[in-house]
Formats: sequence, structure tokens, C-alpha cells
Amino acid sequence: MATLRKLMVEVVEARNLLPKDGHGTSSPYVLVDIYGQRKRTRTEIRNLNPTWNEVLEFNVGKPSDIFDDMLEVDVYHDKSHGPTSRNNFLGRLRLNSTQFVRKGEEALMHFPLEKKSLFSWIQGDIGLRIYYVDEVVPPPSPSLPPAPEEVKPEPQQPSTAPPPAPEEVKPEPQQPTPPTEVAKPENEPKPPAEAGEQEGSAAPQTEPAPPADADKPNEGQPAEAEGTAGTEPEAAAPAENGVPEAEKPTELPESEPPQPTEQSKDQVNTFPVEEFMQPPPEIQMMAAYRSKSLPEIKLAGINGPQPIKMPMRKETFPALDSTDSMTIERSSFDLVEKMHYLFVRVVKARSLPTNGNPVVKIVVSGHHIITKPARKSNFFEWDQTFAFGGDAPESSSILEVSVWESAGNPKSEGAGHRFLGWIGFDVPEIPLRDPPDSPLAPQWYRLEGGGVHSGDLMLATWVGTQADDSFPDAWKTDTAGNVNSRAKVYQSPKLWYLRATVVEAQDILHRTALKEASFQVRAQLGFQVSKTKASVLRNGTPSWNEDLMFVAAEPFCDHLIVTLENRQSKSPITIGVVSIPLTVIERRVDDRNVTSRWFNLEDPNSEKRVCKGKVQLRLCFDGGYHVMDEAAYMCSDYRPTARQLWKNPVGTIELGIIGCKNLTPMKMVSAKGSTDAYCVAKYGPKWVRTRTVCDSFDPRWNEQYTWKVYDPCTVLSIGVFDSWGVFEMEGSREAMRPDFRIGKVRVRISTLQTGRVYRNSYPLFVLSNTGMKKTGEVEIAIRFVRAAPTLDILHVYSQPLLPLMHHIKPLGMPQQEILRNTAAKIVAAHLSRSEPPLRREVVLYMLDADTHTFSMRKVRVNWVRVINVIAGLIDIGRWMEHTRLWKNPTATILVHALLVVLVWFPDLIIPSLAFYVFAIGGWNYRFRARDPMPHSDPKISLVDTVDRDELDEEFDIMPCNRPNEVVRARYDKLRMIGARVQTALGDFATQGERVQALVTWRDPRATGIFVGLCFVVAMILYTVPSKMVAMAFGFYYFRHPIFRDRMPSPALNFFRRLPSLTDRIM
Repeated sequence: MATLRKLMVEVVEARNLLPKDGHGTSSPYVLVDIYGQRKRTRTEIRNLNPTWNEVLEFNVGKPSDIFDDMLEVDVYHDKSHGPTSRNNFLGRLRLNSTQFVRKGEEALMHFPLEKKSLFSWIQGDIGLRIYYVDEVVPPPSPSLPPAPEEVKPEPQQPSTAPPPAPEEVKPEPQQPTPPTEVAKPENEPKPPAEAGEQEGSAAPQTEPAPPADADKPNEGQPAEAEGTAGTEPEAAAPAENGVPEAEKPTELPESEPPQPTEQSKDQVNTFPVEEFMQPPPEIQMMAAYRSKSLPEIKLAGINGPQPIKMPMRKETFPALDSTDSMTIERSSFDLVEKMHYLFVRVVKARSLPTNGNPVVKIVVSGHHIITKPARKSNFFEWDQTFAFGGDAPESSSILEVSVWESAGNPKSEGAGHRFLGWIGFDVPEIPLRDPPDSPLAPQWYRLEGGGVHSGDLMLATWVGTQADDSFPDAWKTDTAGNVNSRAKVYQSPKLWYLRATVVEAQDILHRTALKEASFQVRAQLGFQVSKTKASVLRNGTPSWNEDLMFVAAEPFCDHLIVTLENRQSKSPITIGVVSIPLTVIERRVDDRNVTSRWFNLEDPNSEKRVCKGKVQLRLCFDGGYHVMDEAAYMCSDYRPTARQLWKNPVGTIELGIIGCKNLTPMKMVSAKGSTDAYCVAKYGPKWVRTRTVCDSFDPRWNEQYTWKVYDPCTVLSIGVFDSWGVFEMEGSREAMRPDFRIGKVRVRISTLQTGRVYRNSYPLFVLSNTGMKKTGEVEIAIRFVRAAPTLDILHVYSQPLLPLMHHIKPLGMPQQEILRNTAAKIVAAHLSRSEPPLRREVVLYMLDADTHTFSMRKVRVNWVRVINVIAGLIDIGRWMEHTRLWKNPTATILVHALLVVLVWFPDLIIPSLAFYVFAIGGWNYRFRARDPMPHSDPKISLVDTVDRDELDEEFDIMPCNRPNEVVRARYDKLRMIGARVQTALGDFATQGERVQALVTWRDPRATGIFVGLCFVVAMILYTVPSKMVAMAFGFYYFRHPIFRDRMPSPALNFFRRLPSLTDRIM
């Protein structure tokens, strides 16, 4: 059914409008304009904070038309209310149509009103809800053909009844009917009894046969003849609907059904009735692909292959299970290598001498494949596609396709199978198809070797690449036909933060006999449980005013269960429970206040609905937050949940997953090492999984995917895993094992240059409690394509990383970490229910759900990182010390000259510092990394020097399950490290307390000396110019070592003698 998209603009309210009626107020109304349609609301008389709550409906045509226009909202003062003579302008708003969402995702948003011109005086904002709905439009009933007397032109109504031309009414039997005129009724359902008749009558309808062919009798089986147009397979043996697939015209939209015109009516009627009753013309099977009678119809210059005649090898081989279809995003495949496959598409058969469910066997290059049993209808239907790897055409020159009657179990090795016929093809003669070539249409071929009545088989065979449209659904030789090994694109569920504010409870005092009782509210959403603090009841109304945060995923099927408990010494007593469906909770995108509601508490143990009190809750979905499911430093998306707040993408990232090399055996199968590798890539909410290449240590995928980039400061994660899903076909327990990790690579988008292709191999490492192990290498190609102006990309760097709500109402780090782990579990549970599933352990590994566990190795790594950061400052201090000691006299003299210049011209300090930083950056540009795609670095991670016991502690679970001796040793080691940290913290506190002691008079003599010295310095600086003082201090600091004492300076000695609070600690 056709759909019509309607845009709904709900004008809710406006706030703080300007008075424009001359009496200190305004009478506003709203005018909305989009897609050439204009509608307005009612007028709110004398109200600067009006409320309309009106829904304006706009027809925007096709679903794609809505994204090509701007929505303009204007607010005016109505001149009919007040002394004004015109509608005064109060503000306007222009919104891009990409911010519109579907019904159910809308939220109230307040937009500030904008000026019309530079000199406009505007203030206030307007609240809108904007969404669109798709309504199904029933097709109009077909109109009756006009009567002959109504065909005449009428001068008074020329537009309603256009006069047909005389030549359009005259029939022309000698001229072939255009295919579009015949193909119009093909969408109409036909009775099954007419399917066979249509098979033979489709060719005469497409092109009238010559009289010589019309007189031939129907012999029941297609006869072989040559030299006539009616003998072509396309004309005599069409597709299932009566027209070959390659010759089918473009289908009309359902909203515009074909209407019978006078011309088409007459053209159809020009064929005699006897012509439809004639038998189909004799056809020649296995003829050339291109029709002689229709030379203008070509399929990218590809002709069907010619079968060959040779004895059939009657062999048997395993059956193939059916696979489900999948959807994969198409791309140009220009980043990966082309992999050629031999495609064989088996569609259907007819006139087979069997009443069972036959199967088709395909033999090529040692591969023996059998299809599923045929579906019996008017034909024997399979509609399966097979893709044989590039080694098949080289090692074998014959493609054998045979039909067998399946008796009993179709997977049996030849028992009860009867041979029905076969077709052979010379593989070098099979045509090559490379997109964007048109798909190769299947043809009818006569089966040989099955006796007199062998039947016909419709199939198509060609040589293509992984970019072929049939490749995702095809059975592939490198996947061994496993249903869970095909490529797949996944989408993470849309996650929301649910904020439940527990305000207070009422009418519960008579439920308890205690004067002072402690109450607590417990909220549960799925596996998430949160509790408020205990509230002591003194005035009969316990109150909390506490926010509880949850993570919810669309679609909202769960309920929020709120329980009021009375805390007692033994166990809490449940007073009442309320269950709230998530579908009734309001959504918001900003920090506006949400109206609270009262909910009745019911007794969970009673069958009747007995009210046990009331609880006041304020519930809302916060769409202004970004629900984090990844670590903040390696996040791939920072967009808020609400689609209305999304900005346009700044580019696209294209990833080509080429393959792996030198993978290590991950499991033992039949006493032999094996690896069934597949690759998973994740960026934003989109996940991709390549097909699983079975039993290969050098798998080649050559698959390419694309993502939209909204922020270049994000990370693309790529992981390689070993699959146990191949054992699911055998139903063994091995299929329940988790998929092994082979390694992971991360790519930061901001390190990529625009338009450049990076193709490299990166090592894969796996860190376990036994140490680090290199498991192979992965080869990928990646390219960042800019989709926005350069200034827009540079502007992104000045914007906050997280959405605005994270700064208005920030979440604490512990709370945010708990919510992140919850979101990761929800995403893992959602993707594990897909088909084929993306397993839970794979998702958690890609999301780094276990990165915040304690690790002594990571503590040491972070310490090294801190030292590397301050290494630059340490180098500057060493250089100053060397200059001060005159180890390089030339450099010291130049520093003295620079000091003089900067002291007498202080305005040059900041420009000189900026130029120095520029010079350092320019110098380091020569030594920049040629490969800006970082990956896991074992040297930085300190995995080569880590102790085995520390690794065992890092991968230990909570609570610990190691022996007591091991746990005691770890605890003692932790105490030693804690003692060092304690000493360092004490030294730092001591220095700070000495600074405080300078003016606190804890040491009267030291404080007196310091205060007196400060007075002397102040008097000197009042009288002596500051430049002279700075010059003298600089020359004194850089004095020659012969004027320097080896003992510490008096100032340092004085500071070290100051008291601290260390001696007062017990």
C-alpha cells in the first residue's frame, strides 16, 4: 500500500514575549510555513506567556520529500486586539527538516525566537513538538472505461475529458505491442489454473508470432527449432509471471495503479481471440541468451553460457541447509581486493517426470553441493544461489548441474535417489559480471540424460565478485554452508536514561503502629535495582526528593516497579507496590521541570486491588544525555539520545576489512588445530560482522563498510574472533562455548587525513593470565571522507565533547560508571538475540566492559605515562641548571642577552613564547608518525616485563577464588605499595603546611623574619623600578660558579626549618 507522510507541528506555548499592543501586553498567534503550506493557530488575547496546545497538520507527499525543506515558525501580534494598525512581529524560528522524528519519539523543545533583521527587538522562546506520521493511502478503485459517446470532445470541459486522437483508436495488428502495455496487468493476481496457460501465451502477447509459427501444433514438450524469432528462450519460456526478469518493466507505485486508457484497450482488443487459444510456438532450449527478435534488449553485454554435452558423472554429496536472508550495506568495494566467485542460481524446473520434491546437485572443482528439496507449486522451485571460490574456475573446467528425485531423507548418500537429468557448462565460457552491470536473468535449459521426458531447468550462472548483489545471500565455499557464518550488519538499541525522582509518600501512617518508622523506596527496572535513602517518619509524610537513574532500551516493553518498604531490624516489610509502564512516561530533551504524579500503592499479596497509600513520583526520559556504553576515552559516538538534538555529519569513514595472516590455532578439531575467524567492527550504534571463514589461518574477507562521522574525535574498534558456531549444525555441545578473542585494533578518526587511504597490517595480541601472546596480523584499509566544509570540521573542536545536559545536570563518576556497565549489558543482551547472534562475550570485549578492574600493571603504566608527560618540564629544568652552571658559556651568554631584551621590552614575552611553541611544532613535524593509525602497543602496556602473579591478579574474578596463601601474599604486597603512597602523600602535605606556617606564627621567630623581609622587599620595589629589580635578579641567578657557594641557599634552608603538623600525628 502507498503511504503519505504528514508532518505534525504541535504548538504548545511561548514564554516572555515582548509587549507590542501599546498597553504593555500582546495578543500573539503562530504562523507555520513548510513545503508551500501555511497554517496558523488561534490568538491568545493579551497574554505574554500564551498556551495554545494546537496541532497543525501538513501533507508533505513522499517520505523522502520531507527532508528537502525548512520549517518556518513566525509569531505575530494580532492587530484586531489593541490599537495597533498591523500585525507586529514577535519572533521567528527556522528549523532544518532533518531534526524531525517519528511519532513516539517526539519531545517538547523550547527554541529561542530569532530576529527578522538586525534592528529587530525580540525576546522569549516557543515550545514545539514536531513529528511525522506515515498514513496508508488505499489505492483508488479502477475507473470504468469511458463509453463511446463520452469519447467525443466537449468544448465546455476540455480538461476533464481529453479527446483521443483518431489514430490512437485504430488498431494496428502488424505493429508489435510495446512491452509496457502488456506488462501492466502482471501485478494483478492470477488464478493458479491460468499459470500454465500464461506460460505459453506470454510470448504471443509480447510479440505476435508469424503465421507460420501460429499453425504449429502443441506437442506437450518443447521442440527444437532454429531460425525464427519465436524460438528464442526469452520469448517462449518467460519467467514465472509471464515476462522474463530482464525484460520486466519498472513496476508502478502502488499509489498510482495503471488505469486503462482507450489506446491500451483497443490495442489489446486487436488480437484475435483465436491467437490466445493457439498452442505455444516451438522453442529451442539452450539457445543464445540475446533474443534475435528483440535486439534492443541487452544486459550489460552478457550472454548466457552454452551448455556442453558429455556423459554425466552420477555422484552423491552432502546436502545444503537453507539459509536466511540478510541485509548488508552496499559500497564501491574500492578499498579491498576483488575476489572472484562462480555464481550458480537455481530458480525452478518444469515438466519433470516426478511427483516428489526433487533436489539439484552441483559439482565443480571438487565441491559437491545439494540444494534443499523443491517447493511444489506450478513449478518445482528452489531459488538458491551458490558462490564457489576463485579456485574453482582454475582447477576445474566443467560445471555440472543435475536434478535428482529425492526419496526419503534428501541428505542420504544416494540411497533412493533417481537421476532426472543434467546440464554441463564450460567454466571458461561463463560470462563475467561486475557491478554496476545489470543482474543476469535466468534461462530455461533442457535437461539431458534423464530419458525422453527429462524436463527443463531455469538457472543462471556467471562469474562475479563479492560486490555482487547475490553474494550476501549465497552459499559460499569458504563458509562451509554454516547458517551463522554469513556477514551481518547490526544496530544497537536506542538507549535512554530514565530519571525517577521520588518525592514523598502519604496515607501510610495508619499502616504502622510505630511512632517513628524508617521508610525506603525500592525501584526496579529489569535487572536494575536502586534504592533511596531511609526516611524517618515523624509527621506522617516521609519525603526523599532523591533521583534514581536507570537505563532503558527501545522498544519500551518493561515496567518500572516501585516498592515502599518499612525498614526493620530483621527484614524490610513491603507496604505497597506500583507498576508503571514505560510507554506512559514523558520524554524531555532539556532541564525543564516535569510534572509529578501520584500513584496508588497496592498490596502485592492480595488478589484484590487494595490501596496501601500513595507515592509521588516525577518520571521522565532524559533525551539530552548521551548514554555511554563505551569508555569515555575510546567512545565512538557522543550524540544525545534525542534525535532532535543531532547535528549534521561532518564526514564518512570507510573501512575495508581485507583479511588476516598467520593466525594461531585457537581450538582442536579432530586432533587438528583449527581457526574459524570472523571480524567485528563497531562505530557508533552500528556494528558489522564479516562472514566466518572456516578452517583457515589466513582468512580473506575483502568486505567494505561505511559509517557516518559526527565527531572526528572518536574511535573505531575492530576485533577478530574465533567462532564455535560451525558446530551448531551438528548440534554438539561445542556450540555453547564462547568465541575466543584473537585481538583488537583501535583507530582514532582524528588521526586520519582527509581522502587518504591507509592500508596496513597490524599485529593482534591477546593478554591473559598466562601472559601476552601474538595471535596473528589483521590487514585493513581505512579512509576518511569529508562531507562538510573545513570550517565546520574545525568548529567541532571548539564544541563540548558531551551534550549540554552533561554540563547542566552532571552525573557523578561512580554513577556514570554503573550506568555504563548497565548499558553494555543491555546492548550485549540485545545483539545476542539477533540472527546470526553477536555473542555476549564479543560485545563486552568490544565495549571494554572490564577496563576499570584493578590491575597493578595498569597502575605502573599510568605512572610511566605521568613521568612521560612531565618529562618536558624536567628537561627544561635540567637545561636551566646547565645554563646556570655555565656548562655551555655561549648558551649562557645568549640567555643573558635574551633576559635583557625581555626585561626592557616585556611586550615581547608572550609573542616570543608563542613563536617558540610554533617552532617546536614545526620541528617535530619532520618526525611525525607516517602511520597515524595507532594500535595496541606492548611496550607502553608493559606486558613484556609484567610479573605472572600480577597478571593472574588482573584476570581474577570478584570475589577472589584463589588459595589463601596467594591472597595473603597479594595483600602484603599491596600493603607495601600503600606504605609508599602514604609516605609520598605525607611529604606533599608537609610542604603545604610549611607554606602556611610562614604567616600563622606557629614559629614566632621564622614568621617575624619572613614578615620583616616582605616589608623590606616592598619598600625596595616601591622606590626601585621593577625592570632594574628583574635585571638584578636574573644576573644574580645566572652568576658564574666562582661566585656561587656549594651549600644550599639560605632561602631553602629557612623553608626547611619551618614547622608542620607531622609531629602532631599519632
